[in-house]
Amino acid sequence: MTAANLAIRLRRAAFNRALADTDLAAIGPILAPNAVLVTGSDSAVLAGRKAQLLAWKREFAVADRTIYTRTPDQIVASTVEPIALEHGTWTGTTASGQPLASGAYTAKWRNLSPFAPAPDWVIEAEIYLTLG
Repeated sequence: MTAANLAIRLRRAAFNRALADTDLAAIGPILAPNAVLVTGSDSAVLAGRKAQLLAWKREFAVADRTIYTRTPDQIVASTVEPIALEHGTWTGTTASGQPLASGAYTAKWRNLSPFAPAPDWVIEAEIYLTLG
């Protein structure tokens, strides 16, 4: 496993934990300021970190909210730029554990500190496909 692959998997795990814990403060640093998310069912576009954090804040306020988990299957890192693509599957379950939806996703990551000892991978774009 490459350093980029491991770093992105760790960031994705942190993002999943933040979603489960309703931790907006942990989600913010994982998103690039101009991050874009395209939802899986209606292709709604959430443009920018602020828009995404606002959407998560609303989602976290719902009594039996949906908890989304992304599971990377493959991460492909560029050899010429500090970017990578993550491909995987996602699930949405209620806080009480009932499955609601699932599908596939792709995320584009950028390392903001490619020459630093600790990489700073952030999500620039995510696109989701609802399959079930």
